[in-house]
Amino acid sequence: MNGETGDVAEIIKGIKFNSGFDMVASCVGKVERQNIITGKGIKPGDSIIGLPSSGVHSNGITLVRKILFKQWGGKFDATDIPEDLDREVALEALEPTKIYVKPLLKLAREVKVKGAVHITGDSYTKFNNLTNYSPGIGFCFNNFKPQPIFGVIQQTALELGFTITDEEMFKTFNMGWGFGIIVDKNDTDDAIRVLDRDGMNPEQIGKVTNNERVVEIKYQNKRMILN
Repeated sequence: MNGETGDVAEIIKGIKFNSGFDMVASCVGKVERQNIITGKGIKPGDSIIGLPSSGVHSNGITLVRKILFKQWGGKFDATDIPEDLDREVALEALEPTKIYVKPLLKLAREVKVKGAVHITGDSYTKFNNLTNYSPGIGFCFNNFKPQPIFGVIQQTALELGFTITDEEMFKTFNMGWGFGIIVDKNDTDDAIRVLDRDGMNPEQIGKVTNNERVVEIKYQNKRMILN
């Protein structure tokens, strides 16, 4: 079973004045033991394939509210269209999260999927969870195509007088990739072909390294290590 807890008392109002509550949504599923993607057997040189996100995906949304929306101390009204966006900031921030279940299941029927990571809260540092099943590995990411909303968040923060570092952006937001799939390097082309056939626009975004529990980001001529 898995679920999500949102600490958003200022949005989800309670019966009492100025009080809220946590909302938890859970689901239960069943998978045959032989079909479980465990994260075992990942080795240096394996490929990391990214599936594009649809935007913020509700991660870091408290920070987004406080930076972008006047109601919570930010810059814009909900209907404002910032210079780098093509529509109202509220619509951009609330773009529904893309769901990757069906394309992943199709891929797993044709290619051995060693690991799968939903790039949500904690973002790229989540990949280190795979070291619990494949010790001695790390990860290097070198291909990013963040949507304009992420640049607006970072720039608007500066205008409000505080800095969100690039490192913090990659520890909080998906920066354009919503899901990561790890396959053997020899299966890279086949995996991309299967996912592309399903309209997922996949790209290789990095590889597995032998730097244990090191998450390396290469972006805009910068090299960052996420802790």
